[in-house]
Amino acid sequence: MFEIIYKDIEPKEENERIIKKVLDKCFKEENIQDSKLSITITLTDANNIQEINKKYRNIDRATDVLSFPMFEKDELKQKIENKDFINEDILGDIIISIPKVEEQAKEYGHSFERELSYMIVHGFYHLMGYDHIKEEDKKEMRPKEDKILNDLNILRN
Repeated sequence: MFEIIYKDIEPKEENERIIKKVLDKCFKEENIQDSKLSITITLTDANNIQEINKKYRNIDRATDVLSFPMFEKDELKQKIENKDFINEDILGDIIISIPKVEEQAKEYGHSFERELSYMIVHGFYHLMGYDHIKEEDKKEMRPKEDKILNDLNILRN
């Protein structure tokens, strides 16, 4: 279902516990828990995420989370509807800057768990083909994110 890679930061059991809990809920919510879809999550620092952002998005600055989906939304929707999970497929990659998570948790006045959980849910829904650039897309994506976090009782403070 997922693999965690640590790049230039120390592994922490807390991160893995949070990621597992949130992704389990995401997979169940989208009814893909029995699929052979997997996600690679890279936890890294600001320098690495800035390099990736520059290389793949031509934006030369650090960010909090990047998502690289393997499917278009309609293609994935059809795959899920047809239960077409004979082979293992990669849903995509999520890259998260742990220092940025820590910084934003303080800035927004909530826990590290809340901020990391949000990054995971946000990245997951990008992999599922959702976006938030246009207001109508945001209205579809945000409630899904909120439902996961609320169901897990991971609330804003």
